[in-house]
Amino acid sequence: MTQEELFKKLVAHCKEYGFIFPSSEIYDGLSAVYDYGQLGSELKNNIKRYWWDAMTKLHDNIVGIDAAIFMHPRVWEASGHVGAFNDPLIDNKDSKKRYRADVLIEDWIAKQDEKIDKEVAKGRKRFGEQFDEEQFRATNPRVKEIAAKRDEINVRMAQALNANDLEGLRQIIIDTETVCPISGTRNWTEVRQFNLMFDTKIGSVADGANTIYLRPETAQGIFVNFLNVQKTGRMKIPFGIAQIGKAFRNEIVARQFIFRMREFEQMEMQFFVRPGEELTWYAQWKEARMRWHRALGFGDDNYRFHDHEKLAHYANAAADIEFRFPFGFKEVEGIHSRTDFDLGRHEEFSGKKIRYYDAETNESYIPYVIETSIGVDRMVLQVLSAGYKEEKLENGEERTVLSIPAPLAPVKAAILPLVKKDGLPEIAHRIKDMLKYDYNIQYDEKDSIGKRYRRQDAIGTPLCITVDHQTAEDGTVTVRDRDTMEQIRIPMEEIPALVAGKAGMRALLDKLA
Repeated sequence: MTQEELFKKLVAHCKEYGFIFPSSEIYDGLSAVYDYGQLGSELKNNIKRYWWDAMTKLHDNIVGIDAAIFMHPRVWEASGHVGAFNDPLIDNKDSKKRYRADVLIEDWIAKQDEKIDKEVAKGRKRFGEQFDEEQFRATNPRVKEIAAKRDEINVRMAQALNANDLEGLRQIIIDTETVCPISGTRNWTEVRQFNLMFDTKIGSVADGANTIYLRPETAQGIFVNFLNVQKTGRMKIPFGIAQIGKAFRNEIVARQFIFRMREFEQMEMQFFVRPGEELTWYAQWKEARMRWHRALGFGDDNYRFHDHEKLAHYANAAADIEFRFPFGFKEVEGIHSRTDFDLGRHEEFSGKKIRYYDAETNESYIPYVIETSIGVDRMVLQVLSAGYKEEKLENGEERTVLSIPAPLAPVKAAILPLVKKDGLPEIAHRIKDMLKYDYNIQYDEKDSIGKRYRRQDAIGTPLCITVDHQTAEDGTVTVRDRDTMEQIRIPMEEIPALVAGKAGMRALLDKLA
C-alpha cells in the first residue's frame, strides 16, 4: 500500500468513526473547513491539555491568557499583516488551478530528497552489511549530482522570497520543469501576491461600520497584553505568556485534509527575555519543544529541524519542527526569535510606552521575544497519521488500530460486560462510575466481545475492561491492552490506579519534568 493510499484510508477512517467531518456536508461542504466529531474533539482537547499543562504547570514563569479574536485594526497595521501578509500564487492556464509558488518549489525539492533516498536504498541492497550510508551520500556521483541541484534551487528560492522577486520564483518553476499535477502541463501564469486576511465590519449600521480583521495569528493578542500580564502577575524577565485560540487565513491553496485550513487553532507561547540573550533562549526552546514532540513515542527519526534560510522581517533566527507525514516531512511547529519587533511596533503605533524595568540591571528596555507556535489541527493529524495501522494477526484475522498515546486517546477505557444478564451490566456500570469523573469512559454491551475489542481498537481506546462471571465471584476483571492485546486479571479496586498510570496526563508530563 502506498503512502497516498494509506492517507486516503485514514481520512475515510476519521469520518467513519466520528473524528472529523467535512463542514456543512449536507450542503456539499465548504472547501478547507472541517468539523471535529465526538472523538475528534476529545482528541483535540487532550492535545491542548498536554500542551497547556507542559507550558503552565512545568514552568513557574509561564502563564496563560485568552485574548479576543476581534482586535483593533491598527494592531494588524503595526504587526505588518495589512501590508505584507501575502502568499505568492501562480495559476496553470490549462487546469485553471491555483498554487503557491513556494510550495510547488518545496515539493520539487522534496522529490529530490526522495530520489536520493532511492539511490541510498539501492546502495544498501547492493553492499549489504558493509554499506556505509554516510560515505555513500558523500561520494556517490548520482547522489552528489541530485543534492547539488537541490541545494542550488533551495538557495535561489530563499533569495527570491527574501527579495520578493516574483519573476525569480516563476523562473525556478520553469527551470525545474515543474508541471501542474492536474493538467500535466507547464503553461504557467505570472506569480502574484495575495493577502490572506479575512475582513469584516463592526458597527451598528453598514454605513458607519468599521473594517476589522479576523486574526491570522494569536500572537498579537499576547503582545498587546504584555504590560497587563506583566504588572498584574508581577512577572520578572524571563517569563512567558501562553495562549490557545482560533485563527483564520484565506488560504487559496488549502490541501492535505486538516493540514492546511482556513479556520484553524494555534497553541502559541511568547517568551520575553533580555536583549542579547535571545539566541541562547532560542536554542533552549528548540530543544525543549522537540522533547515535547518526541515524548509521544512516534520515533525520533520521524522528526527533524528545518532551519529557515528565508527569515521573516521580524526574526533573527527561525526553525521548524517537521514530522514525517504520509505525504512527506512537513512543519508542525515553528520556533522564532522575533527580536523586539512586535513590542516596538505596538509602542510606535499606539503611542504607549511598552517597556520593562529590570531591577537587576537598573535599566528600562523593550524585551526580546522567543516564540513557539504549533498548530492544533496539524498535531491532531500527526497523532492520527502516526497511530493508524492495519495489522494482520497470527490467527489470520486483520484489525485496524489507532495506536494513539494513551494520555491523548479520546476514550481512556471501555467497560464491557461479557453478557447482558446475571448482574454483569450492573457491575460494569459501577466500574464506569468509579472512573467517569476523571476520564472519558465508554460502556459497550452490544455484539461479541471480539467485535467490541475491534471497535475500541479502531478508535484508539488503550484499555478494555471485561466483566465476566468470575468478576461476580471474586471481584476481579480482565484488562486487555490495545497495542499488545495481552490480558491481565486484576481486582476491581486496582482499576483507577491502572488507568491513571497508563492513560493519565502525568504519564506524558513526567517525561518532560
